[in-house]
Amino acid sequence: MLRLFAFLMMLLASPGVFAQEAGPRGIHATEAVVTDTALVPHARPAIVAGELKTQRFVILHTAKAAGAARALAGQIEGVRDAFGAMLGRDWPGTTEIRLGVGRQEFEALALPGGKPPGWAVALAYPGHQIILLDALSLSDSEGPTTLRHELAHVALGQLARDWPRWFQEGVAQNLTDERYSVAHYGALFRAVTQERVFHFEDLADDWPDVPADVEIAYAQSAAFVAFLTGKHGSHAMGLLVDGVRAGEPFEQAFGKAFRTSLLLEEQDWREGLAARYGWLPLTTSSALLWLTASVLCVAAFVRRMRQKAARMTELAAEDAAEDAALRLLAAARAAGPVPVDGSEPLSPALPWPEWPGATTPVAPPNPSAPSQPEALEGAPEALESGTGHPEGPDGSDLDMDDEEPESASGEYELDGEAPSGRPPKPTLH
Repeated sequence: MLRLFAFLMMLLASPGVFAQEAGPRGIHATEAVVTDTALVPHARPAIVAGELKTQRFVILHTAKAAGAARALAGQIEGVRDAFGAMLGRDWPGTTEIRLGVGRQEFEALALPGGKPPGWAVALAYPGHQIILLDALSLSDSEGPTTLRHELAHVALGQLARDWPRWFQEGVAQNLTDERYSVAHYGALFRAVTQERVFHFEDLADDWPDVPADVEIAYAQSAAFVAFLTGKHGSHAMGLLVDGVRAGEPFEQAFGKAFRTSLLLEEQDWREGLAARYGWLPLTTSSALLWLTASVLCVAAFVRRMRQKAARMTELAAEDAAEDAALRLLAAARAAGPVPVDGSEPLSPALPWPEWPGATTPVAPPNPSAPSQPEALEGAPEALESGTGHPEGPDGSDLDMDDEEPESASGEYELDGEAPSGRPPKPTLH
């Protein structure tokens, strides 16, 4: 977020890096003014198909521009009234507007010797009170502003002559509300932060050559005229127009109308530039607050999407691990039973091999049969009687041949040879 904010500040503070190198931006790149009064209007051009008249205008149009001419005729008088409210004076006479569609018709309507530049879509002849327009430009977003700008040049040209360049451009931009544009604010911000504000005596006749400086010249001219109008009102502006029309030098008429000099008014205006176009208004403006809020929303959305993507990746990994564990468990179950304690799976039971010389396993004792000491209680009497076999409790003989004597250590007593077959019978003493 801090990096984005710093980048935006660098854009505003950059010395025209992003300015249009071919010329000024906006309507200043599409409008032109011809101040040569030696041009003589000839007869009505042959391409003109009709005309519309209002109280203070006459509109000549081609066949293709008939619709645009009717729409313009219903609006043009109100535009002129707004000019009189600002300047305190209305210019005399009838203003002629020529409308054509396309480049070919636009150039065919021009005065002899006053061909419009190739980049222009509007042209003003202030000395002849004629405005030339491409009707297609009126449907553009900046079309009405271009028309008002050309009317401002005609108005000043008809009211008086020898206006300083900065005053003409400043009045035209205030009449068209161009001074409220973001481009003008950005140009003045660069001029203030980089200390590149021009003196108006240097903008009286010539205009800068560098496109970035041209934007500053336009912006500061509009801002200074707005400062004068807001401070002194339209009445003082009317007195200034009257003085210049009477042939007084501009600075002399300026002193009489505003009761101060141009230099003092310029110094007063410069002192307030930092407060209006410096860093402080930029950081406290509502536009910046909305911009910051928008950037925060975008940053929060991006962060949320990243968190969601990370969570989905984590869930996918967990699902893959569970699937692998299930496959391993299924394989283990197919191989055999799995002990609970985690030891090796049990092998299937195999038959025990019969080794040579192994004895027959002894059957487990019968719980109901008498124990061995009880069975041997009658053995001495049986031996003494000569029977040779002791009798059991039930009178049956005890077969001693099946008994296998053990040594004290639990092993068989062998006569030096390994037993083969049955062991020898025990001897009683």
